[in-house]
Amino acid sequence: MSTQKTISPVDGSVYVERELADNALVEVTLTKAVSAHKDWRKTSLAERETVCRKAVAYFLNNADEIGQELTWQMGRPIRYTANEIRKGFKERANYMISVAGKALADVEVEEIPGFRRFIRRDPLGVVFVVAPWNYPYLTSVNSVIPAIMAGNAVILKHAQQTPLCAERYAAAFEYAGLPDGVFQYLHLSHQQVADVIGDERIDYVAFTGSVEGGHAVQDAINKRFIIGGLELGGKDPAYVRADADIADAVENLVDGSFFNSGQSCCGIERIYVHEEVYEKFIHGFVELTKTYTLGDPLHADTTLGPMVKSSAATFAQKQIDEAVAQGAKALIDPDLFSANIPGSPYLAPQVLVNVDHSMDVMTEETFGPVVGIMSVKSDEEAIRLMNDSQYGLTASIWTTDLDAALAIGEQVETGTWFMNRCDYLDPALAWTGVKNSGRGCTLSTIGYEALTRPKSFHLKINK
Repeated sequence: MSTQKTISPVDGSVYVERELADNALVEVTLTKAVSAHKDWRKTSLAERETVCRKAVAYFLNNADEIGQELTWQMGRPIRYTANEIRKGFKERANYMISVAGKALADVEVEEIPGFRRFIRRDPLGVVFVVAPWNYPYLTSVNSVIPAIMAGNAVILKHAQQTPLCAERYAAAFEYAGLPDGVFQYLHLSHQQVADVIGDERIDYVAFTGSVEGGHAVQDAINKRFIIGGLELGGKDPAYVRADADIADAVENLVDGSFFNSGQSCCGIERIYVHEEVYEKFIHGFVELTKTYTLGDPLHADTTLGPMVKSSAATFAQKQIDEAVAQGAKALIDPDLFSANIPGSPYLAPQVLVNVDHSMDVMTEETFGPVVGIMSVKSDEEAIRLMNDSQYGLTASIWTTDLDAALAIGEQVETGTWFMNRCDYLDPALAWTGVKNSGRGCTLSTIGYEALTRPKSFHLKINK
């Protein structure tokens, strides 16, 4: 039987080893999910809410232990990992539970004498969630909790780097008393994922990952009459206007660029700064970047941990080197960070200037602690550069002028437009992307639409 190994970026050790599901287990899982859904869809929304809130309580009660597991699996400093549960996971799960009644309510239409007409939102059936390693709970909760609240059964396939996350979900739902089969997980190879998507018992696929992975999922979906939600890559821009609060912009954009070692779909990867405040912004940005501590993520004072793999760090360093060879200037001396080790997952943060869109570092997703910064002369130039991308997940503006922020936001091709903040998902708002950042929507009441199908009731009342 095949196995998968999770190599910890902390020290290169094998942290988790799991057997991949064989064909028999996949068959049992799919059969059980279909059967469990038939009963679960009949439960009341109140029953579903009780179970889901208890599952959330399990995560909160075990946040510290889960946080330590996360640090070992994907390298984020331990000072931050438990907060993925205590803050983002809790906020999103509880919000999606709280709005389920509104989102799933029957849609009433205008009355006609002698008729009863309405639209009901039926659960789809079995939802297959394929989740990534970088924010393993924040990405998966967007689909797992609302899918179950909507009356679906869920099968979760988590990334090879973070298999314990899937097992934690199973433990949480067992603790919560969720009926057997409503939630299950599988450890699978890429080919097995495609095979499961192609199975007629899967009714919806929720995928978060790379553009390449999204194409593979889409290819598998195309063989059937189902749809999938695809949350893919990003090259998210920020624009600092001349009227911005520079200190605030620096503080938040440094964090948005380097938190999680830059391994965030909606992290800041390119910044455009009005020429009037460019030098001031660059000085503040570089000085704050130098205060980061790169090192062992198990140490409480570490603020920048290793990237997930040595190959990921090598890829980011290649973009830096190529940009410098093309005329860019690197403002951070890697020797300032003693833990920076070429060829390892430990990569110092880097700030690049004298960059332009002929360089991959300004157009291709880096997914690392690297950011390029350009000076611009006007709002129009900033808009043009922000839109000069194959991606469109989030974008942000830093200004004191609300009207300007709204007017510029209307012109920027993005799924979410921020003013004076970045790298955050508000669960009350639709999480979506444009262009190669994917399709579909999670979170908000709109997020329930993809997890249900409309069923019209047209009832003539004979007297």
